[in-house]
Amino acid sequence: MVARGDLASDEKATIDLFREASPSVVFITSLARRRGGLFRIAEIPQGEGSGFVWDAAGHVVTNFHVIQGASSARVTLSDGSTWTASFVGAAPDRDLAVLQIFPTGTTLRPILVGTTKDLLVGQKVFAIGNPFGLDQSLSTGVVSALGRSIESATGRQIEGVIQTDAAINPGNSGGPLLDSAGRLIGVNTAIASTSGSSAGIGFAVPVDTVNRIVPQLILHGRVVRPQLGVTLADDAVAARLGIEGALVLSVAPGTGAAAAGLRGTTRDETGALVLGDVVTRAAERQVRSADDLIAALEERKPGETLVLLVLRDGEARRVAVTLSAAP
Repeated sequence: MVARGDLASDEKATIDLFREASPSVVFITSLARRRGGLFRIAEIPQGEGSGFVWDAAGHVVTNFHVIQGASSARVTLSDGSTWTASFVGAAPDRDLAVLQIFPTGTTLRPILVGTTKDLLVGQKVFAIGNPFGLDQSLSTGVVSALGRSIESATGRQIEGVIQTDAAINPGNSGGPLLDSAGRLIGVNTAIASTSGSSAGIGFAVPVDTVNRIVPQLILHGRVVRPQLGVTLADDAVAARLGIEGALVLSVAPGTGAAAAGLRGTTRDETGALVLGDVVTRAAERQVRSADDLIAALEERKPGETLVLLVLRDGEARRVAVTLSAAP
């Protein structure tokens, strides 16, 4: 028998990454209440997924769809201990949710958090999760594409999504996608497959979105959305009017939009329609529809200033709007 020799350097790097990152990854079981008799109500497993420890306070991040419709959830740590989780908050439009556990006698290992702004197609990525209930499973791959869009549980588009060929299967949802430094770069959320199993096309919500959403969920239990203070026309209405952009129907008094002088749609003394401002750009983002403008808003925080390019009476002008918090 011949000794196999030492492991290759890339094998050692992958092993080290898993050893460092896996203690941060958790197994989530969502529970649903079922009546078991005249007076007996039992909680039974509804679904399984993955998640990861966000901070030392016991906050755990996962996908919204992992706990959607659940009455409660249990979180199993890498040491095998299981803890009842409390619900903190969710952002269904971004398929993100935060739970919290209060374990005793164990030290939580928060995940290392990276960024997506410097990701490149072709770089290595690693997914850790619980596919088909097989906890602490590692799969490897590369960034296949950047800037994808997928549909959330609410039908809204999640933008800036990472596409990967790392195997992502049922149960991986909510688990981390890591770069070669072991830093979180995305939350595994979906697969594109007719069978429901990995076909080499998986998607992850980018960590820059996670970094923006999760602190708000922890602090407020919901996403505090910035608002312009306008009502926008439905895209189908704008299309019938031959408009490409976000048509302002009305402007709420006392808002940033009103202070900046944005104009809504009105009728003149003859009853003819007088179109309001049409937003065609928000900061660096081109706006072709109301959804484009909403997506640009969701990249900002209340109190920030958003510079818009609007068409008014056929002329383009720049308008700076201070965003307020939506109620």
